[in-house]
Amino acid sequence: MAELIKMPKMSDTMQHGIISRWLKQVGDKIVAGDILAEVETDKATMELESYEDGTLLYVGVSEKSAVLVDDIIAIIGAPGEDISDLLAEQAASKEGVQSAPTTASEIPSTTSPIFVATAIVPTIEPADQPQPLHQPSDRFFASPLAKKIAKEQGYDITQIQGSGVSGRVIKKDVTHFFANLLNKVAGLTARLSGKETYQDQPLSSMRQTTARVLTASKVAAPHFYLTISINMDKVVALRPELNIHAATKISINDLIVKATALALKRHPKINTAWLEDKIRFYQHVHIGVAVAVEDGLLVPVVHFADQKPVAEISKEVKLLSQKAQQKKLTPQDYAGATFTISNLGMLGVESFTSIINLPASCILAVGAVQQIPIVQDNQIVSAYVMKVTLSCDHRVVDGAVGALFLSTLKELIEQPLSLLL
Repeated sequence: MAELIKMPKMSDTMQHGIISRWLKQVGDKIVAGDILAEVETDKATMELESYEDGTLLYVGVSEKSAVLVDDIIAIIGAPGEDISDLLAEQAASKEGVQSAPTTASEIPSTTSPIFVATAIVPTIEPADQPQPLHQPSDRFFASPLAKKIAKEQGYDITQIQGSGVSGRVIKKDVTHFFANLLNKVAGLTARLSGKETYQDQPLSSMRQTTARVLTASKVAAPHFYLTISINMDKVVALRPELNIHAATKISINDLIVKATALALKRHPKINTAWLEDKIRFYQHVHIGVAVAVEDGLLVPVVHFADQKPVAEISKEVKLLSQKAQQKKLTPQDYAGATFTISNLGMLGVESFTSIINLPASCILAVGAVQQIPIVQDNQIVSAYVMKVTLSCDHRVVDGAVGALFLSTLKELIEQPLSLLL
């Protein structure tokens, strides 16, 4: 008997998925465990695995199209099996119900930006046109999807700078190239026509989810903020020596993750979650580390961070960050954070506040390490100082509780050797 293949819920916030690529075609023999397609969710690109044996009889969704969770995307059955009644039954069940968006134009994607301008399209002079980046004798690498998009847009892919391994051109390189070219045309159009122009960027699944989740958090949780300054002189002095002996380069953020995990063990009221009818006190420490990606923000998780040495945390954070950039995070990689750290210090931001990643009770915003004058022993001296701000859900955490946590965190970071014991 034919079996319906439905769009699974691949993350806790997923509402729809986009079929990036079908790996099987109608008529192909399917064995349980085969990968049917690649699905782009709000957090990663994941593989859709078949749990049925048989023949792929029907594919109801084209590539680059979006499907709501639990909607039919394919049918597997016996070779030659009649599925017309099954399809009719499914169509009848949807009759009178507003149809879900099914194309990339109806569900926002990041394939390419939409440019809205006047009808005047100037000619780009030869000097403005991109020149080939690769000589004919060069060995050139590009993903099949990148080649397909470039061909559809009518561009020579050798003009595009690759950002993948060994300079490999990938999808985002092509879409960025196209967007930049549109911007150049927009600028020329505006100058020649004197008319106002703009560019609309469709919302990605990730951006929609981020907007929905953070808005809900800001509305539901009464946030308050506590900021403290931490002397980083000993950390700055210790890092170069650590990295002489460490197998992987240890960052200041790695030390902050470890210090935060240890501080949470001493202050269990911070390592909590609001669950409407109760407060959950976690006895384990899973630190979410916010990572900025092209489409928004992902928060992969370092599990049991308090039990791991700094070198292991460093290696894990680097791996998770790389997977996040490549949209290859698994649900296990981003599930279960009991506390989150968001660090913009490497971008020069002195201090900021973050929105809590519910249901957790707190999030830590980390600013830049700055060399500034301070008063020490009645003298003005130069010191490295970092500001951190703790956002707290007042339903769970009171001001004094948050302040005591920050005091312990400050103590641990200012004595970094304690993090290595």
